[in-house]
Amino acid sequence: MEEREALLAISPASRKWDAKRDLVRPRQRISHATLVAEGILGRFALFADGRRQITALHFPGDMADLHSVPVTISGWGLTALTPAIVYEVPHSDLRMISERYDAIAMAFWRDTVVDSSILAKWVSVMAAMKASERLAHLLCEIGIRRQMAGLGSGTSFVLPFPQVQLADILGLTPIHLNRMIGELRALGLVESLDRGLKVLDHRGLCCLADFEDSYLLLPPR
Repeated sequence: MEEREALLAISPASRKWDAKRDLVRPRQRISHATLVAEGILGRFALFADGRRQITALHFPGDMADLHSVPVTISGWGLTALTPAIVYEVPHSDLRMISERYDAIAMAFWRDTVVDSSILAKWVSVMAAMKASERLAHLLCEIGIRRQMAGLGSGTSFVLPFPQVQLADILGLTPIHLNRMIGELRALGLVESLDRGLKVLDHRGLCCLADFEDSYLLLPPR
């Protein structure tokens, strides 16, 4: 297939990142988009006092910042929430193949639509849900997305990154987050382990958060 050959002809740079390292800093000039091969990345906003708000999660197979192609200076940062391997795909190559092949351009367009849909859902969840419901909703989403990325079960898993970063996603202080984890633990939905937070009852979390996955725009099953 011609489109497949065009994609395979691109030779992106491969890079390994340790957890807690920033791949892209806000206001950094960039000339590539980041394809996640292994690990989980977070997109974040950075405030003047050093606080961060993680605004998106990216799993293997995700193009973490495809929307960076039309711009030259990032308005966000990308950080490795876990050890990660990524491919840095030059903007020039992405522009060339999207201009040449309509199917590839449509796939890129769909990718940005999915990204926008998830962001819109996160905004509504942050605005309308209690903290414990927000935590439950996020754990439900992580379960589904890690399963879609081939990272194992989506219904019983250990959260793969530290709770301080979980707090940065939910807009909570670590103390407040610990209280919310305690609430979910009392309901038998999660368990606290030395290596992280373990999801025990995915269905129960979904019920608590009134979770439905249509906003993820998953492919037909």
